Amino acid sequence: MKNPASPVQTHYHRDGLYEAIISILRQQGYTLDHITRGDIAGADEFHVRGAAVSKELAAMVDLRGLKVLDVGCGIGGPCRMLAEAFNCNVTGIDLNHEFIRTAKALSLLVRLDQQITFLQGDATSLPFEDNAFDAVWTQHVQMNIADKQKLYTEIHRVIQPGGYFLYYDIFRETDEEVTYPMPWADDPSISYLFPSREMHTILTSLGFSLISSTDQTRAGISFLENSFIKMEQSPSSTLNLSVLMGASAKTKLANLKEDMDKGILMLGSGIYQRMG
Repeated sequence: MKNPASPVQTHYHRDGLYEAIISILRQQGYTLDHITRGDIAGADEFHVRGAAVSKELAAMVDLRGLKVLDVGCGIGGPCRMLAEAFNCNVTGIDLNHEFIRTAKALSLLVRLDQQITFLQGDATSLPFEDNAFDAVWTQHVQMNIADKQKLYTEIHRVIQPGGYFLYYDIFRETDEEVTYPMPWADDPSISYLFPSREMHTILTSLGFSLISSTDQTRAGISFLENSFIKMEQSPSSTLNLSVLMGASAKTKLANLKEDMDKGILMLGSGIYQRMG
């Protein structure tokens, strides 16, 4: 007997996700024997600024050839980018079974499955040995995790000394009420936003040292503004984040933009190094 799905799993679940992506590709005239990673980039990077910010983050430290864990990997877009562009040996883990099934199938489709392993699992109880990875990567994940201490303790545990933690995330800047639905939650019941300074406090107490951090908020707002224009102009068969978020995608993204405009939420990225 299967365990019942958690509210977070239920929020992200989409039946037949891989099949929906394939259907859109076919409508667009693609031949499945020749699909590339770029052909699916419109939907496989489930975070603000998509593939562009993933490339920026990856270029901030030398990840070439390293063993990398993507915590909260979604359908595997960043994993495939790290494997192809940086020759990384990548493991992706996500709570959502359908995301993992789709990630595996898409990686096989674009012929990157040999460098990537995908597992369903809990970010607060990682199924890996201590010091197993050179780097851990996470994007837009912690908002659904209540126990931040446990999340970052697990991340610290699986990074070898001298290794890197790279993040790109959404943080709360004020105590003002957040507008729902958001991409990660339809209501506050599964939303656990906190300030970036609290993340910094936890990480430094664990033994991480900050290398760099960047406020991505303005760039994120510009990205969302352009996304709305594209959504209006594009046919329904376009491969974009609507395939992951459904009919409410524009509302959720508009709410996120509004709360970033108001200064309630911010986007931030950065790199920490595990010291000893």
